[in-house]
Amino acid sequence: MKGLQTERYPRSSPRLQKKKERLFLILILCLPLLFVSPVSPAAQDYGDRDIISLSGTEDILSKLKGLSLDFLMEWKGRVYIVASPTDLVRLQERNIPYVLESDRFYRRLFSETAAQTSLNGAFHSYAETERELMTLAQDHPLIARVVDLGDSLEGRNIYALKISRNVHLDENKPAMLITGCHHAREWISVEVALLFCRHLLENDALNADIKALIDSGEVWVVPVVNPDGLEYSIHSYRYWRKNRRNNGTASFGVDLNRNYGHMWGYDEVGSSSDPDSEVYRGTGAFSEPESQAIRDLFSRRDFRALISYHSYSQVILYPWGYKHDPSVDEGLLAGLARQMADLMRPVNGRDYGVERAGDGFYLTNGDTTDWAYGEYGVPAYTIELPPVDQLYGGFFNSEADIQSIFAENLPAMLFLLNWTVSDSGSDLPFRSDSPKTDTKRKPAKIKSPRR
Repeated sequence: MKGLQTERYPRSSPRLQKKKERLFLILILCLPLLFVSPVSPAAQDYGDRDIISLSGTEDILSKLKGLSLDFLMEWKGRVYIVASPTDLVRLQERNIPYVLESDRFYRRLFSETAAQTSLNGAFHSYAETERELMTLAQDHPLIARVVDLGDSLEGRNIYALKISRNVHLDENKPAMLITGCHHAREWISVEVALLFCRHLLENDALNADIKALIDSGEVWVVPVVNPDGLEYSIHSYRYWRKNRRNNGTASFGVDLNRNYGHMWGYDEVGSSSDPDSEVYRGTGAFSEPESQAIRDLFSRRDFRALISYHSYSQVILYPWGYKHDPSVDEGLLAGLARQMADLMRPVNGRDYGVERAGDGFYLTNGDTTDWAYGEYGVPAYTIELPPVDQLYGGFFNSEADIQSIFAENLPAMLFLLNWTVSDSGSDLPFRSDSPKTDTKRKPAKIKSPRR
């Protein structure tokens, strides 16, 4: 927006007892991808992918081990998968029967997207996100500032909005980071992040509690970590997940949420060394400029908490993700998460699960929350937004649900921000200048939240 200056942030050189068990098994076996474009049935190029379903019995699931299939969902006793020709051959070799479901899925997709006024409807594109951030900063110049964290692979700016009193001064107050859109297809994550910015800024002069938070702390919001992927998801393949790295092997993309430095490449379960995989971790920790942008921001501020928004599953996840074992700070991490879930429930009646990521959900390594906790000792959460499940994988949130999903997340964000500003100092297990180890620290204790 003309007339508004953005600060470019310095960069370093070159960048959730049986159901749980079944869900864990399915998600370990199959991680989601669907090559779909929201353009029109006539123009749609499905490529070589098919949506198939197969029986969800334990016998069938056990035969899927080692196939690294792309899981879409479990529905009425059947497991839905996005399959390549090679996947179909492997299923046939193992005598696993399946049913082709592509036409039914694609028809539903197009009937829903046709009602939208544009390809992304009420959901923000990259350019729309940029304009929204610039407008917020222009309308609230004393407490909001747009910061350019650097460029994506394709040259798009990765923006953060800093919210704080005396926003242009480098006071380095206790800070909380909120990120959205590590994964391109998870559009709802962008909306929750943007709406939180707007809520804080518009209520600064109206709500004494919010004013006090802005006075005493910093909120940094990066609504779109993966701008190239978001644009590709909107204009080419709706279910695109990764960034747009050309891997040089006729495959594209690195999973940015497997590219962080803590336990990067720990095993082939929580991430993959195969560039074709949807959880491809890249050639090295922080090989991607998008993850580098978050790393560099985090290293320069006094961050005390982090929320990384994703979809779908309706669950709050906390470290560790790379292994099943709890951290020494299980009490603090789980306690804060439970309090957030308790605050979210009354808003719309939706229950968000609370799980240690590696124990109740699926294993991940090199992800944002393990990195923030493992390297800096701060409580870090992945919040998987609604729905718990739906016929098309949970990524198609209705435009009408944007406000309600934000509304139920708002008290959780405010709670964690309040903890960041008021309680975090004595509860943090260690600060960024302390030894980065998981074995020699005493568990932190939970304080009662200040409301």
